[in-house]
Amino acid sequence: MYEMVPDPHCTPETLGGRLNPVFAGSSRRVRLQFRVSLLLIRAMTAPILYLGDTSRDTAAAYLLSLLAHWGWECEYVPSDQPLNSEVLDQGHSLFVLSDYPAAQVSDDLMQRMVEQVAEGVGLLMIGGWESFHGLGGDWDGTPIAETLPVTMSAEDDRQNCDHPVLLRCVGSHACVEGLPWQERPPLIGGFNRVTAKPESTVLLDAVHFIATETEGQFTFTAQTSVDPLLVVGQHGQGRTAAFMTDVAPHWVGPLVDWGSDRVAAKLDDAVAVEVGNLYAAFLQQLLGWVGGRKRE
Repeated sequence: MYEMVPDPHCTPETLGGRLNPVFAGSSRRVRLQFRVSLLLIRAMTAPILYLGDTSRDTAAAYLLSLLAHWGWECEYVPSDQPLNSEVLDQGHSLFVLSDYPAAQVSDDLMQRMVEQVAEGVGLLMIGGWESFHGLGGDWDGTPIAETLPVTMSAEDDRQNCDHPVLLRCVGSHACVEGLPWQERPPLIGGFNRVTAKPESTVLLDAVHFIATETEGQFTFTAQTSVDPLLVVGQHGQGRTAAFMTDVAPHWVGPLVDWGSDRVAAKLDDAVAVEVGNLYAAFLQQLLGWVGGRKRE
């Protein structure tokens, strides 16, 4: 179970430092306390804005059903519908972009999204054919690309893998803690190839293997090629993350079934999924951290 909390940088002292290096007078203290209170209220009540993954009854069913299972409020926009100001201006704790073309967001709204991230809204991009550059994603060169903790290619960055690709945890962080990365590393089926920015933190790598079979015995040989798969960062007061594989078929691969137990999650009578318990726990930790939630 999680609760919403403000970014740790949003304290009276840091906010006061931006307003004035010295608190000079009770009226200023009242205004500052009121602003902090508004930040607390916004962080505790704002829903997630989820853009993409085709539609609610196809790929988006996975994340939408889990969000409903956790009791997390969400506004959803399908991949074939553009973002409008009425939706954006509702106020959110986290923006999730997954298989959502950059062309669906106007220049003005994209700049406003970036400004909101700087003010404390989280930003997560999830991999897919219409994420990052992809095939029709075309997020490279946009203000969103500048905000995320990775550098995107200006060309097709899709990696469809016909060989084993395992995830290796390379950092200690709230997004990945408590999960059996070493004892039970999950596999994926594809990802977007990016480069981590120097100021970012890489938490998961995609490690490639070549499998061969000789007289009934399989041999797995690790390749020198390693790609960043989960990278986190900061933009102003907002947390940012790039997760380069998908959370729905087909790129998600066996990751969607990661874990020995099953989680049945239901959005409504028409939309429901069943996934691995470790997959669900990982996504809850990832979205919880980027969106500023604290585990109770």
